[in-house]
Amino acid sequence: MTEREFEKMIREHKGTIYTVCYMFSTDRDEVADLFQEILIHLWQGSGTFRGDSALNTWIWKVSLNTCISFDRKKKRGLRTEPLSLDIDLFDDSDEGTRQISLLRERIGRLGPFDRAIVLLWLENLSYEEIGQIVGITPKNVSVRLVRIKEQLKKMQ
Repeated sequence: MTEREFEKMIREHKGTIYTVCYMFSTDRDEVADLFQEILIHLWQGSGTFRGDSALNTWIWKVSLNTCISFDRKKKRGLRTEPLSLDIDLFDDSDEGTRQISLLRERIGRLGPFDRAIVLLWLENLSYEEIGQIVGITPKNVSVRLVRIKEQLKKMQ
């Protein structure tokens, strides 16, 4: 993948990457760090992407895995050094961002894996696609979503 193709891919999928980052942190510096870390992983993996799945599926998977790993490191008390970006990731005002902002408080109380499943479901991905991204069967996605919805209802 050329640098120009990579930049085009990032412009087209910035919303997806941003959405995942925002679901794992409310701190601007952390979101910027997550966004940058995802870009690094996408760039490093772009040469090995074989097209076995859709590009969007691959971007979701890399983004979620990066954020889940970050979340685990944070819980273990590992500190990260904040990096500055010349982009304001919180300056998005599209409909998807507004909806996620409304749901974020409750969804944020879920564990990282359940958060990832809900996020993918909210993006209207099929159970098969969600299963591919998180590494479980479509049936397991269905069962987990039922349990997650019950958990969210009890939070009201």
